[in-house]
Amino acid sequence: MTLSVHVSDVEKLFREQNRALIAFLQCRLNSLSDAQEVAQEAYLRMLTMDNREEVDSLRSYLFKVAGNLAIDRLRKRKVRSEFAVVQSQDEPVDEHSPAHHAVAVEQVAGVRRALSELPAKTAQAFVMHVIEGRDFSHVAQTMKLSERMVRYHVANALAHCRARVDETEVP
Repeated sequence: MTLSVHVSDVEKLFREQNRALIAFLQCRLNSLSDAQEVAQEAYLRMLTMDNREEVDSLRSYLFKVAGNLAIDRLRKRKVRSEFAVVQSQDEPVDEHSPAHHAVAVEQVAGVRRALSELPAKTAQAFVMHVIEGRDFSHVAQTMKLSERMVRYHVANALAHCRARVDETEVP
């Protein structure tokens, strides 16, 4: 199947199903902007999928992909919320103690290992924004990406690093 046929299929799907998809996602996410972002990502995944001929119903596939993306977004929200609660409950730490320094060195090493597991663009966006403190627009210009893609890469890197740090922490 040619790419132009696939693009026209997705365009038709967008015209016919976008309102229903946004409503579906808004009910799940309780946010119109999140629903629109997830829908956009679902359409992007549809455009970049390799196995188009294996999909019987593009509409069903679109809603399945969007539903999975919504679940991922809800999980990320939950993790961020729980992290904020934990951060607010932490007791003050003596930042000059040898124990604190050892923990910090170990965490930095863990983040470096986690970053080495990521695609180059994802790691670069994370380093430029989080470590170097550059804003999303500057990172986007430097990397020749949209701000949305930079945010996407940074969010993925943060989630990956958090998962790796959680794996290494002992209960």
